[in-house]
Amino acid sequence: MTSYPQWTPASRPGIIPLHPLTFGTILGRSFAALRHNPKVLLGFGLVVQTVAYLLVLLGVGGVAVLTFSRLDNVPASSDAFEAIFIGSTAITAIVGFVLGLAAAALGVIVQAVVVSEVAHGALAEKLSLGMLWRRVKPVIWRVIGYSFLLTLAVSVLIAVVVGVLVLIGFAALPIAIALGVLVVLGAIPLALWLSVKLLLVPSAIILENAGIGAALARSWRLTRGRFWPALGVIVLISFTFGAIAQVVSLPFSFLGTGLSTLFAPTGDPGVSTIVTIIVTSIAAQILTLIVQAVAVVVQSTSAAIIYIDCRMRHEALDLDLLAYVDKRDAGEQDLPDPYRIGIGREAPPRPAWIAPQPYAPPAYAPPAYAPVADARPPYAAPATPAQAGPPPQGAPAAHPSQQPYGQPAPGVAPPPPYVPPAAPAPADAAGDAPNPGAPGQDPAADDDDGAASGPRPS
Repeated sequence: MTSYPQWTPASRPGIIPLHPLTFGTILGRSFAALRHNPKVLLGFGLVVQTVAYLLVLLGVGGVAVLTFSRLDNVPASSDAFEAIFIGSTAITAIVGFVLGLAAAALGVIVQAVVVSEVAHGALAEKLSLGMLWRRVKPVIWRVIGYSFLLTLAVSVLIAVVVGVLVLIGFAALPIAIALGVLVVLGAIPLALWLSVKLLLVPSAIILENAGIGAALARSWRLTRGRFWPALGVIVLISFTFGAIAQVVSLPFSFLGTGLSTLFAPTGDPGVSTIVTIIVTSIAAQILTLIVQAVAVVVQSTSAAIIYIDCRMRHEALDLDLLAYVDKRDAGEQDLPDPYRIGIGREAPPRPAWIAPQPYAPPAYAPPAYAPVADARPPYAAPATPAQAGPPPQGAPAAHPSQQPYGQPAPGVAPPPPYVPPAAPAPADAAGDAPNPGAPGQDPAADDDDGAASGPRPS
């Protein structure tokens, strides 16, 4: 009995092809990945971003109302008014900073869930939000800690630079202004460079279970050689969603201005004008919030795809992913996580990619004619009996059909020559015709007699 291997269907395609990606593929799949699991990517992202936004807005607004309302009972000319004003401003700023960190933490959770979803989507796996959260939960505090440390480092750096410029400004204001311009111009490329070099830190923490220091080193190494494609993706996505946010909010600004002018043509705003402005502003903020939530999801998706692409190029991650997919589709269970296999190894050299050449039909060239040599022996005319000579002693006589045409066989008398028959003589008056073949009759004598005697009388 012959056994055949079990048939397995072809593997389902994931959100990205399992080979090193091009710039266009990374950019396009960052947007297309939203269709893979929209309930998790868009739904979860929108809810969390909305909660974070409302948390910051209501918290800062409530604290500001409570603190600044004390100024209503204090004269503006008193010393207490200035102290209360400075204290209220400081408290509001501190609350806004703390709530901003909390909102950033919520944004980090969204980013972590999106990175995990993209990693599974590349393998054509669609997990629920609970399953994704169980994967992210052990490392989420590490990702939040990295986000806080990065925010703190940037804040301290900005505070130090601003303090130095202020001190220089007390001594020489023009020099401080010139240095400030140089700092701003230099901060833009520095910020872009650091944003790319540190782009893969959350992905390394989530997918590799790496520490913060190890994740920083991993991101620095993996982005080597892929800086410009990663920078192009980040900049294009940021500009795209920035432009969309402006386009969305601009009509509401015009609508609010037009309605306020319609309701209050004299410039004295009433209740309806204030309500109109508030409604249009809230609508614009809601749409802007939705755009920002989608932007966070797309930026996180692009970061995860760039991470996978960099590992494919540096560590041949695509081979591990393909092996995992083949074994999973063959029915194997308890497979190891492919993203934690081969971390830090060197990828084998890949064959150089050869650009396809345009098709050109070959020019028709008929093959050169080469005459075939005739292998037959040259023709020899048959020998006549005189040339051939008598047959050897004891040899059988040749059959007449074997002799050349027109030659008699040896020992056979040739046939007599052909003599055409004579024309018959004309008949006489009596109707007797001479018989030239009769014996004893000479036709010539008859002619002589006839000629001598002349014509017969009638």
